[in-house]
Amino acid sequence: MGTLIEFKNVERSYKRGDRTFYALKDVNLKIEEGKMVVILGPSGAGKSTLLNLLGGMDSPTGGEIIFRDKDIAKFSDDELTAYRAFFVGVVFQFYNLVPTLTAYENVALMKDIRKRALHSRYYKNRSELGELMDPAEALRAVGLGEHMDQFPSQMSGGEQQRTSIARALAKNPSILLCDEPTGALDTDTGRDVLRLLQDVSKTAGRTVVMVTHNSSFADIADCVIRVKNGTVVSVTENENPADASTISW
Repeated sequence: MGTLIEFKNVERSYKRGDRTFYALKDVNLKIEEGKMVVILGPSGAGKSTLLNLLGGMDSPTGGEIIFRDKDIAKFSDDELTAYRAFFVGVVFQFYNLVPTLTAYENVALMKDIRKRALHSRYYKNRSELGELMDPAEALRAVGLGEHMDQFPSQMSGGEQQRTSIARALAKNPSILLCDEPTGALDTDTGRDVLRLLQDVSKTAGRTVVMVTHNSSFADIADCVIRVKNGTVVSVTENENPADASTISW
C-alpha cells in the first residue's frame, strides 16, 4: 500500500471585499491507503474545509491534490462528480437518510448515483472502479441484516448511523470520509460506531478519514493530523492504535 491522496501547498481562500481570508493555507500532507486517519482541531480550524477538499466537494484556490497520479484540483465539475461517485463515501454527523425509504432502499440509492456517473467521459477505464456492494451485503456488514425493511423512524440513532455507513460502503469507495460521525450519539452508541469504522479500516483495508474535535479519538487512529488556524500543525503516526471499544469521553 502507498499514498492514496497527497496535498501539495494547498490553500483555500475567500474574498470579502478587498480582504482575503484563508480557511486553509500552505497545507502539505499525505494520506496512506488502508489507514484510519483522525483530523483534530477546534471549531473554525479548517477541518471541514480539509474534508471537503479530500472529497471533491470543494476545490482549492491554490496547490495540488494528487489522487492516484491525478490532480483533482484541476478537475472540471463533471470530473469531480465522477470522482465523488466512484471513489468517495461520506458519513455525516446527521444521518441524511431519506425518511420515506427503508434501510435497504436508502443503501440501494448508491446504484443510481453510480449509474448516472458512469456516463462521465473521464473514467474510460472501468477496470479501476470497484464493484458495488449488494445493499443487503452492506447492511449485514454493519450488523443490520435484520433491519433492512425498517424505515429511519423505526430505528435508533445508532442504527441510522450504521445505515448511513452501509450506504457509503456500498459504493466500494477508496476513501471513507466521516464528519463528526458520533456527534449525535450517546457515548456507548458512539463507541460502537467508532469500533465499526476501525474495523472497516483494519479488516476491509479501507482508508477512513474522520474529522472530530474530540481528542480522545486520536488514540484509535493510525495517523493523527492536527489542524489550527487553517494550517496543519502536526502529523503523528500511531504505531499501536487503541481498540475503539476501550476509549471513553
